Amino acid sequence: METQKRIILAAMELFIRYGIRSVSMDDIARQLSISKKTLYQYFKDKEEIINVATRTHMEIEKKEYEEIFQSSKNAVDELANISQCMRRDFRDMNPAVLYDMKKYHHQAWNIWLDFKDNYIIDSMVRNLRRGIKEGYFRKEIDPETLAIFRLEQVQLAFDERIFPRERFELKDVQIKLFDHFVHGIVTEKGRQLWEEYMQSEQINQPQ
Repeated sequence: METQKRIILAAMELFIRYGIRSVSMDDIARQLSISKKTLYQYFKDKEEIINVATRTHMEIEKKEYEEIFQSSKNAVDELANISQCMRRDFRDMNPAVLYDMKKYHHQAWNIWLDFKDNYIIDSMVRNLRRGIKEGYFRKEIDPETLAIFRLEQVQLAFDERIFPRERFELKDVQIKLFDHFVHGIVTEKGRQLWEEYMQSEQINQPQ
């Protein structure tokens, strides 16, 4: 099981950095300094590795976001912590990841869609309702509509036809879209608190 876990973590790292399609079984074996024959002792093919890696990545993401939800002091604090998490997640991510998954690996794509539709959207709706109740988000917004919009916005940033890699960095696009989203939902009270969090984050970032 330890070897299997190492294979999945190594594959995840390669897929995120280079995209899924460009990574071969040879690349994964080389990353681990093991033979390709050893890979096939644990997984029947690359497709199985992709599916398990996608499911594992979703579980890691879920755990990370659950910790944010439980520890955040308020809805704006929650969004600020999610922003920091996004900066880490998208820092080295290849924009081709979701494109490769959607076009060539349908089972993995369905794992992502299930995670998006049955976890992320519900979590965002919960955050938006919390923010409205706390007075940080505008009471006029519709949480479900905006949660769906926000998730589609995340996927949009991966589309190289709209944001070509030679002109845009995925991390920068995601952060700018997120910041724009936040400013569209906050009250004046929420805006002031958000800017305080962002200022604090900039001060505490390593130079």
